[in-house]
This record gives sequence, C-alpha cells and structure tokens, in this order.
Amino acid sequence: MNVKINNTPCQLPEGTTVNDLAKERSLPEKGVALAVNNQMVPRAEWNERVIAEGDDIVILKAFCGG
Repeated sequence: MNVKINNTPCQLPEGTTVNDLAKERSLPEKGVALAVNNQMVPRAEWNERVIAEGDDIVILKAFCGG
C-alpha cells in the first residue's frame, strides 16, 4: 500500500501497524512521537493502530540543543 512518511512516498505491506513501522525503522523506545493524518498516536496504541492506504505519517524525534 502507498503511504507518505515525513513527506516521502513509501510502500508498506497491508496490515502494517504503527509498532511494525517503528520496529522496521529502528525507532528508539523514548524520545519519539508519531502522527498519522495529523493525529498523534499514543505509544500505548501503536500495536493496535493499523496503517491504511494513503495515510500521511510523521515521525518526530526529540533532540537536545538550543
């Protein structure tokens, strides 16, 4: 299925969850936020939230600095 991740077109298998995507991208367990179609997905829901065709996903990573 076709989705966008941080404005880049990507292909994901049908039935991919947010947690599957996080594992595939080797995202750390802390300091990461993820939104699907401009709605933040709480980490507690990552296992249940299935990504759908055409979803717009934004991955945000916290970083230190000033």
